[in-house]
Amino acid sequence: MLIRYENQYPKVHNSAYIAPNATIIGNVTIDASAIILFNAILRGDLEYIHIGKNSNIQDLCIIHQSPNAPTIVGDNVTVGHRVTLHGCHIENHALIGMDSTVLDGAVIGEGSFVGAGSLVTQNKIIPPNSLVFGRPAKVIRTLTDKDRKEMKRILATYQSHKKVYESENS
Repeated sequence: MLIRYENQYPKVHNSAYIAPNATIIGNVTIDASAIILFNAILRGDLEYIHIGKNSNIQDLCIIHQSPNAPTIVGDNVTVGHRVTLHGCHIENHALIGMDSTVLDGAVIGEGSFVGAGSLVTQNKIIPPNSLVFGRPAKVIRTLTDKDRKEMKRILATYQSHKKVYESENS
């Protein structure tokens, strides 16, 4: 469902997939081939939200922001089930594991992997290609080639799901 808020209406590229019960409100831009899955809520009422190309926002995610702190999700990003993103920046090729929270001003560096259930605290800067885990989240190590391969596999799986949803429900 796309909802206008203070004369801002979501901008969704025609190749993006939005699940029928996802809610997208206000100042939100969703780029080409992005996927917004079931019961996700993207509420662009205080600042803007931007979802990059080929990124997937999985079931039950909440994406919001604070004044002067937009939420930006780069290209080729996976955001797992029940993740909360609030006023943060997720750089390209990152993966945010299920049930994680990323707070205002935090930056997840390009190609980084935030482990399931992690809490990335306000203004925390995660370097590129890092494995991050914990509450609060801490850098554990640099990602391996095996880690990056798994992240690409997950991203490709969700792009495959997108094709099925589109073909069976058009």
